[in-house]
Amino acid sequence: MDNNNTVAAAPSAPSSATQAPEAGNGKRKRGLIAIAAVVVIAGGAWGAYEWLVGSHFESTDNAYVQGNVIQITPQMPGTVMTIMADDTDFVKAGQPLVQLDPADAKVAFEQAEAALAQAVRQVRTLYANNGSLAAQVTLKQSDIAKAQSDIARAQEDLNRRKALTGNGAVSKEELNHAETTLANAKSALAAAQAGVAAARENLASNQSLTDGTSVEQNPSVLAAAARVREAWLGTRRAVLPAPVDGYVARRTVQLGQRVAAGTTMMSIVPLNQLWVDANFKEVQLRNIRIDQPVKLTADLYGKKVTYDGKVAGLGVGTGAAFALLPAQNATGNWIKVVQRVPVRIALNPEQLKANPLRVGLSMDAEVDIRQQDGKSLADAPRTNAFAQTQVYSTFDQGADAEVQRIIAANMGRNAGAAPKSVSGAAGAPGMSAPKSQADPAALHPAASNGAGARQTLRYVHG
Repeated sequence: MDNNNTVAAAPSAPSSATQAPEAGNGKRKRGLIAIAAVVVIAGGAWGAYEWLVGSHFESTDNAYVQGNVIQITPQMPGTVMTIMADDTDFVKAGQPLVQLDPADAKVAFEQAEAALAQAVRQVRTLYANNGSLAAQVTLKQSDIAKAQSDIARAQEDLNRRKALTGNGAVSKEELNHAETTLANAKSALAAAQAGVAAARENLASNQSLTDGTSVEQNPSVLAAAARVREAWLGTRRAVLPAPVDGYVARRTVQLGQRVAAGTTMMSIVPLNQLWVDANFKEVQLRNIRIDQPVKLTADLYGKKVTYDGKVAGLGVGTGAAFALLPAQNATGNWIKVVQRVPVRIALNPEQLKANPLRVGLSMDAEVDIRQQDGKSLADAPRTNAFAQTQVYSTFDQGADAEVQRIIAANMGRNAGAAPKSVSGAAGAPGMSAPKSQADPAALHPAASNGAGARQTLRYVHG
């Protein structure tokens, strides 16, 4: 019996060995099912998010702050005498930034003044010549009358002598003398008539320079007056003002430097007029429209500060299309590169004031594309100016008064009275120097806070 029991119990050992692999396979199967379930759930969640949320937004981190970089350039050549603003300084519109040596402009203004005075006197001479030339015409006409009377007398003398030649009372010589006298009288008449014609031509020629105009409106005077106004502007342009409120950047001008017209001396960046250029891929532009809202964050502040923007416009070409050396895609060595198109995003001025940005900073932009009633490209011209300044519109103030003063002083009216001084004219006799030459800071009230002195002292002491 013992042997039978032993033999019967032996086959039970292999059954436990087969159960262990089956248990391991079951755990692995359940693990794979769990992983597959997680993947399916994650995929479904991602698909649901993309369908419900993600498909309504287009985002990019290829976005940068842009702004107007206004270059300060002189309109006339000159030598730099004073620098009244330096890098990082805040300046107000109209505040003087750089002053050039006004000596050349002063000399040019004095020459223009003298030329205008001479032109006025020359035109006055033309008007005065009209009277003298008219008198000469009258004088020449009297010569005609005298010549005609001489002809009549000589003709009568000749006729009497011809009547007496038959009885020998008048000699042949006397008759010839009478005939010569008549011929001379006729020659004198022709000369007098030619003199009248010449006098009338001179009068007409002189009147053609004066008819239909006054001394002040004569073309010669107007041309000289225009040169005075041009020289006046030259005296005012010796001081370069700030066209807008902003911050000074990239100052390159130095004291004593001789600058030509158009030379960039510094730049002004108005940080209240910034926008963002977001470079979206081609496939992202399908649903982007003008006026769609945009959420932006700057690396400068992080996600704690969010800017509310708006799509202002879409670029009309990629960066490669406007590059200095555009890509040659028509060659055989062609590799497709996904292009990007800049999208301009307007920023909220109040948010810019609370959290200032700088030109060139990186931004993250996310456009809400659910609003699809806008246009992808602007189809109407701008109705108002994008940017403007009134700083330079006051430069010619006082020029007309100076022109009138010079004309009046040379018209012969109240010649003994001294000409009045006009403030703002540079270097003219009997006139006060302009504020831009006497005191650069006095030209603009904003400069009276001593900023120019501080900048000059800081430059001198390094």
